Amino acid sequence: MSAHSTHAYTGEAPKVWPAKVNQIPKEVFGDAALFEEELKKIFYGDTWHAVGHAAEVPNIGDFKTFDLGRVPLLIARGKDNQVRVFFNSCTHRGNQLETSVSGNRKEFECPYHRWLFSLDGTLAACPGSKEFAPDFKQENFGLAEIKTEQFLGLIMVTMGNPPPLKEWIGESGLPTLTALLGGDGRLKLLGYQKVRYASNWKGYNDNDGYHAPLLHTGFRLLNWQGGKGFQRMTENGHVIFEAELKPATGNGFLKDPSLIAFKGSNPERGSVITQLFPMTVMTKHMDVINLRFAIARSHEVTEVHYAYFAHEDDSEELVQHRIRQSSNLLGPCGMVSMEDAAIFQRIHIGNQTPGFAEFQKGVTSLTEIPMDVKQNDETGNLPRWEHYRKVMGFKREGEQ
Repeated sequence: MSAHSTHAYTGEAPKVWPAKVNQIPKEVFGDAALFEEELKKIFYGDTWHAVGHAAEVPNIGDFKTFDLGRVPLLIARGKDNQVRVFFNSCTHRGNQLETSVSGNRKEFECPYHRWLFSLDGTLAACPGSKEFAPDFKQENFGLAEIKTEQFLGLIMVTMGNPPPLKEWIGESGLPTLTALLGGDGRLKLLGYQKVRYASNWKGYNDNDGYHAPLLHTGFRLLNWQGGKGFQRMTENGHVIFEAELKPATGNGFLKDPSLIAFKGSNPERGSVITQLFPMTVMTKHMDVINLRFAIARSHEVTEVHYAYFAHEDDSEELVQHRIRQSSNLLGPCGMVSMEDAAIFQRIHIGNQTPGFAEFQKGVTSLTEIPMDVKQNDETGNLPRWEHYRKVMGFKREGEQ
């Protein structure tokens, strides 16, 4: 039997993780029972999750709905201009309160029994309350809020008890995230593209610094060679990229060369990416500001909302440039990223086989997790896998 098939294949995640730090058991990509444990330990555990940006609900009464795993959420801006995140569930009988993906409301009304909630979650009216249970108090039945923190408008929630948000992100990640969010978080929503990938959420989030010039035809057509930069990881499984942006050349195949024009002021930080564990990807590449809010729907379906933003101070010309560049360049079917969707699905299909997914580019040790890697190494993903292993409670082979 080859080195890639050294454990009995059952289709279920192994009880013991391989000793080599560059090996990932393929079964973790397709095990339905494991997904249920991931919901408990990661998505409903001591982890922060990005569910939106305050710029998506800019006006009083604006709301959007989102899901954390299977838990429905309602994000709304109140009359006091505060953005709150509620469980999208009526406090009476648990009926889903809001079904629209976004909009503007003066209040939220449950259609089942017409309970009415204010924008701040307070229960404002409930018909027939004189005949309610003896211990009923209207003030005790406001909408339940999920624990929330913001960083420059980025809305993060948790159902567990992680460290404070800035501490959880880590000091090394804050400068890049700040640059990505326009320096001050004063963003303006341009629009969305929403897609479902036939892939496990870990396959979607296993993109690395090695693949870009090799997989993406657009990179080669544009003669897009990355300049100086770095890849940095944190103990909480986050990955940060920064790269100098060298001008791309259209070589005559683009009818509109302005698509690859860079109007940013600092080409040394022309490409910045922050990947927050478990599955949030945010990028500012050229003039695209793209926050990808992801939902793990099942062990084989991942939904991603590609949200595009401008800065509040942008001129109308720059706003139009960002609109044209964003989805055309880096969207789910963008010129330089369209191959990713196929790869996500093929990762999922190919890993329904015995053996290990094995990292190679940048591996210098089989026993030590790398924390110092080059910009184009794939090993920047290994600290995230190590964090996943620990959170999920997998012991390495030979561990007591």
